[in-house]
Amino acid sequence: MSTLSSSGSQFRSALAAERPLQIAGAINAYAALLAQRAGFRALYLSGAGVANHSYGIPDIGDTTLADVLIDVRRITARVTLPLLVDIDTGWEDPTTTVREIATAGAAAVHLEDQVPAKKCGHLPGKQIVPVEEMIARVRAAVAGKPSADFVVMARTDAAAVEGLPAAIARAQAYIAAGADMIFAEALHTLDDYRTFTAALALSSSNGVSAPVLANLTEFGKTPLFTLDELRSAGLAMVLYPLSASRAAAAASLEVYSALRRDGTQRAVVGKMQTRTELYDVLGYQPPK
Repeated sequence: MSTLSSSGSQFRSALAAERPLQIAGAINAYAALLAQRAGFRALYLSGAGVANHSYGIPDIGDTTLADVLIDVRRITARVTLPLLVDIDTGWEDPTTTVREIATAGAAAVHLEDQVPAKKCGHLPGKQIVPVEEMIARVRAAVAGKPSADFVVMARTDAAAVEGLPAAIARAQAYIAAGADMIFAEALHTLDDYRTFTAALALSSSNGVSAPVLANLTEFGKTPLFTLDELRSAGLAMVLYPLSASRAAAAASLEVYSALRRDGTQRAVVGKMQTRTELYDVLGYQPPK
């Protein structure tokens, strides 16, 4: 089995082993190592994470495929867990995008039905493309799959723009176009999710829904549901895209502020990872 196909198989195996599958956001290779150590079976590279943390800009569609590939390669070079990658709207050519992301070692991608000048899925004022345009994106992305195991996930932001029934209809159309899984963005209640997953199951030929992902980003439109709650609503995956990076950013600001205020790090050194702990995560034995 090739590396490209085995990455997708690994993602699917993780999904089979854990329901809902917890997918941890990792903004860089070191964060990925920490998530792996914590026991996660799958990782996520957020488009917002690349924009915010690698480039210091908001997530409004200004990053490119080349920008994302840098972080994909760094993560997959150090961590063996399957990686789901946010490819926004697929950029100019979703077929090429999927091929390059897969070649960089990722196991899965998701692309969305927003207009190219996209917004965070939990902000107001989103605009989505006609369903036919997103179907074309999905088909182009599927054409770039290196193997049947590689995962193309279609994200719909339609619930906030057109309502839940329209979001369900779009998801059904995206599955018919070849999407392997569905990312249902910014739903508000467990009943919304329950309705969404049940509708997809009823519309399938074998009565089995395409796996659906819930995005539990903090400070967004979706409450921070528990795994048991999401499982009861039929969710197959739950995503925590930037939880650790938000905590790290707050801690970093606290340390910087203490250094400026106190002229020493004494008050905050107890909150820091030690050198020994760092080397342990890296698997490094320094010379004695």
